[in-house]
Amino acid sequence: MVNVGIIGYGYWGPNLVRNFFAAKDCCVKSVADARPERLQQLEKVFPSIKGVRNAEEIIYDPNIDAVIIATPVFTHFKLAKKALDEGKHVLLEKPMTSSIEEAEILINLAEQKNVLLMVDHTFLYTGAVQKMRQLVDNQDLGNIKYLDSTRINLGLFQHDINVLWDLAPHDISILNYIVNERPYSVNSTGITHTNNGIENIAYLTVNYASGFIAHFNCSWTSPVKVRMMLIGGDKKMILYNDLEPTEKIKVYDTGYSHSNDEEKNRVLVDYRTGDIHVPKLETTEALLGMANDFISCILEKKQPQSSCHLGLDVVRILEASNKSIKHNGQEVVLKSANLPVLPNVQEILI
Repeated sequence: MVNVGIIGYGYWGPNLVRNFFAAKDCCVKSVADARPERLQQLEKVFPSIKGVRNAEEIIYDPNIDAVIIATPVFTHFKLAKKALDEGKHVLLEKPMTSSIEEAEILINLAEQKNVLLMVDHTFLYTGAVQKMRQLVDNQDLGNIKYLDSTRINLGLFQHDINVLWDLAPHDISILNYIVNERPYSVNSTGITHTNNGIENIAYLTVNYASGFIAHFNCSWTSPVKVRMMLIGGDKKMILYNDLEPTEKIKVYDTGYSHSNDEEKNRVLVDYRTGDIHVPKLETTEALLGMANDFISCILEKKQPQSSCHLGLDVVRILEASNKSIKHNGQEVVLKSANLPVLPNVQEILI
């Protein structure tokens, strides 16, 4: 049995408490939140769980094995470092940290302490994302050429992070989970309409040496809520609509081929349109799957699907996006990337 303490009972905390309460081989011992009204709500729903005002009461409790941190991202590093220093296993909400440096320090500390450090990228545990990875791994799509994601809605405006740090981690984690190749650079542009320097609309492009490309459109100022992703291969293509209640994934037997007409100095394109297939998906709650993965990885000493290394990769792209936005969309090259043979690559390393 793994004894768990959860820090933060705000927007996402109640979902975490509910699912860890239901997880196998897990006991939620206490929840920390500085607001008395939130602890009163906890007591109404889960009277057996102890509510505390101070996060350190969980971190320094010798009876707690694992700490789950669901607080604003700027607090993640300080809280996680304290918990890891105490030899606790740690689960961090996304994004993992505010910087690459912070993420790398936590990963090294977890290795030194021989404890598990994991990031809650919940979408990796959905039936839809599992199916997409299966289709890509089995080469059902052929060679994938692009990923295009739109995640827009009206609000909630954040006061500490921009719209990419708020919304894009979901889709960047999906990208890194289903695409084996690592990116070499990013371009990003954004704008703030609230005069506080925090972008509320932003666009991110992630570039790969193979020619694969990923694009993300994120906004807090859309009149409609859209959660849609396209993945295109040279054999088939996927439409993933997370707002669809049942048919979240559609596989289009659609594609194109091309040839060069040297005589007329042009490219000839041949289009193909076939059937649309709607695969059956697992319907278990993704957050419960994440909770069970965290607990089982502690007990079995193995790496989870949503590992800290995947969390670091997400932060690496987000930090590069910040640099690109501040340089008016200039290409930012990622460190240790396999660079393509291209002219005029601006080497702003990150």
